[in-house]
Amino acid sequence: MDFGFGCADEAFRGEAREWLTGHLVGDYAALAGVGGPGSEHEGAGVRREWERELGSGGWIGLGWECAEGAYGNRVGSLTQQVVWAEEYARVRAPGRVGHIGENLLAPTLIAAGDEAQRRRFLPAIARGEELWCQGYSEPEAGSDLAGLRTVAVRDGGGYRVSGQKIWTSLAGEADWCFVLARTDPGERRHRGLSFLLVPMDQPGRIEVRPIRQMSGTAEFNEVFFDGARAPHVVGGEGAGWRVAMGLLARERGVSTLVQQIGFAAELAAVIAAAVRGGAVRDPVLREQLVRQWAELRVMRWNALRTLGAAGDPGAPSVAKLLWGGWHQRLGELAMRVRGAAAALGPVDWRAGAPYELDALQRLFLFTRADTLYGGSDEIQRNIIAERVLGLPRLER
Repeated sequence: MDFGFGCADEAFRGEAREWLTGHLVGDYAALAGVGGPGSEHEGAGVRREWERELGSGGWIGLGWECAEGAYGNRVGSLTQQVVWAEEYARVRAPGRVGHIGENLLAPTLIAAGDEAQRRRFLPAIARGEELWCQGYSEPEAGSDLAGLRTVAVRDGGGYRVSGQKIWTSLAGEADWCFVLARTDPGERRHRGLSFLLVPMDQPGRIEVRPIRQMSGTAEFNEVFFDGARAPHVVGGEGAGWRVAMGLLARERGVSTLVQQIGFAAELAAVIAAAVRGGAVRDPVLREQLVRQWAELRVMRWNALRTLGAAGDPGAPSVAKLLWGGWHQRLGELAMRVRGAAAALGPVDWRAGAPYELDALQRLFLFTRADTLYGGSDEIQRNIIAERVLGLPRLER
C-alpha cells in the first residue's frame, strides 16, 4: 500500500496529543512506561482506571470494523490508528491492560460472533470496564494448539469447562477469558474444538496461580477450570479452530508498529550503556549495534508494507520470526556491552528482595522467551512452509 500521513491524519495527531497531554496526569503520569512485556501485571489497579479514562475519550476500538460510535468507540483509518499508537508511545503512556479485549476478542466478535454477543461485550470493552485474558496454551499443548486437552460439556444453554491453561497473561486481573476447548471428544486435533467465553469470577470453579519467572516477576499464570460455566460460544459449536486462527491473524498489524517504538527505546538504552561504559569502542560490538539499528528499520518498512494487506497467510509468521529473533539478540547485546558488570544487580542482596534486576537485565531474561511465546519459531516456519511454499504437511 502507499503509506503516508495526510492533512486529516495530522489533525488527528494534534487531537490525540492534546487529549493525552490533558489526561495523562497525576497517578496516570506516575505509571509512565509501566506495563508491557515482562511487566504486564505491574500497577494493574491504576492501569485499569486508565482504561476507563481512555474509554471515556472514545480511544478504545479505533481499529474495529464497525460503524462510528456503534459501541461507544471512535473508528480510525489505518493511518490514524498508527498516529494514535505513535503518540501513545511518544508520551510513554501506561502499558494497556485492556489490549487483549480490544485488539483480539473484539475484532473476533465483529467477524464471527452474533449480534447479541457484540452488544453484550463490545460496549463494556470500549468503556474500559471489562478486561479479558486468553485461554489457549496448555502444559502439553503450547505451540501445538490443536493438541489441547481442556474439555467442555453441554450444560443447559451453555457449557461446563474443565482443564488447565498456562502462560495466561493478566488472568488475575481479567473479568473474562476466551477459552479454546474440546466439545466433541470423538474428534481429533483441530476438529471438535469450540471458542468459549468464560467469566473469571467463579470461586471454587476457577483457580489462578501466578508463575514466578527467572526475572523475579510473575507476569504469567496457570489457570485451572473445574466445571467452570461458559455461557457463550462464538461461531457455533465445533468452529473453534477457525475462530481461533482468525484471532491469531489479528495479533499483528498496527500493534507491530507500536511494538517497534518500544524496541527503538530499548535499543537507545543499550547504545547509551555502550557509550557510557566504553564498549562502543569495540569494533565488533559497534558493528552489532549498527546491525540492530538497521534491522529495526527494515522491520518497520516491512510492517508498513504489509499494513492492511489481506490474504497473505505468511505475513504474520514472517513478522513474528523477524521481531522475535531481533529482540532476543538485543537482550544478549544488552549484557555484552556491559561485560562482567552485567552479572551484578542494582542493589545488594537482602532477604526481603533477593532478586532485584535493572531494566537491561530484565530485558535479557525476558527476551529468552521471544522465540517461543505467541507461536514458536519452529511453528512459524512450518506455517510458511505449508501455507506459502506448499510443502507437504508435517505428520503429527
